[in-house]
Amino acid sequence: MKMDDPYKADLSPDEEKILRDQVIDDKSPGTILTDFETLLEFIGSDGIVVSPRFNHLSMKLLPELNAHMVQPIEIDLKRPKQKSYPNINGLYLLLRMTGLAILKGRGKKRILAIDDAVLDSWKSLNLTERYFTLLEAWLIKGRPEIIDEDTGGYKVLFMEWSEFFNRIKKNGLKIKGNRDLESMISYLPGHYAIALMDLFGLISVRYSKPEKGKGWCVDKVHRTPLGDALRKLLSDYFWSGDFFSVYRSEASVGFGLLQEIVRPFFPEWQNNLVLPEREFQDGTYVFKVSLEDAWRRIAIPGSMFFDDLSTCILRVFAFDSDHLYQFSFKNRFGFLKFVNHPYMEEESPSTDETRIGDAMIEPGAEMTFLFDFGDNWEFDVELERLDPVDQDMDGPRILDTYGQPPEQYPDYEEYEE
Repeated sequence: MKMDDPYKADLSPDEEKILRDQVIDDKSPGTILTDFETLLEFIGSDGIVVSPRFNHLSMKLLPELNAHMVQPIEIDLKRPKQKSYPNINGLYLLLRMTGLAILKGRGKKRILAIDDAVLDSWKSLNLTERYFTLLEAWLIKGRPEIIDEDTGGYKVLFMEWSEFFNRIKKNGLKIKGNRDLESMISYLPGHYAIALMDLFGLISVRYSKPEKGKGWCVDKVHRTPLGDALRKLLSDYFWSGDFFSVYRSEASVGFGLLQEIVRPFFPEWQNNLVLPEREFQDGTYVFKVSLEDAWRRIAIPGSMFFDDLSTCILRVFAFDSDHLYQFSFKNRFGFLKFVNHPYMEEESPSTDETRIGDAMIEPGAEMTFLFDFGDNWEFDVELERLDPVDQDMDGPRILDTYGQPPEQYPDYEEYEE
């Protein structure tokens, strides 16, 4: 049957029937909705402390959460990390990409907390709408660097799903015992992606008991009829220019991009997850800026620009301002954003048009101020707290100083023999 929409593939009658007959509930086609809800409940209203570097779930919480999954993963590792549990790692990616969880500072700790506004929107969705929201969060918005996966540039997750499917024959794909395959799936498509395919019901996975001192072990995988039909239905879109223009934009692009393609077969998909509008966050931002053994504490109004912050940093560290620079930090979804010197020819926003309060960073967030792309001076910039607006403050204010900063242009003759 030839569809009118250019993104609807030529499906066979059997494939159309598979899609139309598929019931989406908390147990079918996979356990994704049940396990995702378990993760939301596990985080709870108070949030949970996360690791300092990648903001992942702490080591001590992982076994408990895994035990609450519909199908817990069996591993034999003494010090497992989040990525040691591919099911949890995949669910964490979806959690961040939906915007349902945000990072907040609590003292010196980082807390993963549920965004109440997004949660209200999530609760208003039916199960079909939730399923496809999570599918879009993975295939369209997913950024593997959020879960400490090496991307090597753009990584189109649908293409990796499709390429992996091509390896699976009718009788399945035997992985255990094939060292080449065991090595390959760890990065293409990645253990977390295989776990997600299983959770979404796109493949069925037979697990094997892990070897002593080893992690997750996949014995054999099979494609499911739903997985084959959905891949064919969505293929044209993921090869289109429309997808790539969205993929290269921020993850704040809304949900529902696949709705018109999928809804003829899943008419229950009427509504989409709504993210709160990006708002300017005013206040007095108190940063601790460090370079080597020296640091300065700077307070600056949120209404001022990153250009003002850079000028202040360079002044208090006795650096001149004759070079290009760049601020980088992780946004609410967890991937890097850049605010660039006005003279840089980049698509990212410039420092003279981006206010501090536009960044939407929370206390505890860390930025890098990279100055002089030749010498690469890297200043660590931590937002310690966000105080109320100070009506008497008309510019940056130095609160504390410590240590002697390094010389911007050291006398290199002293290093000559």
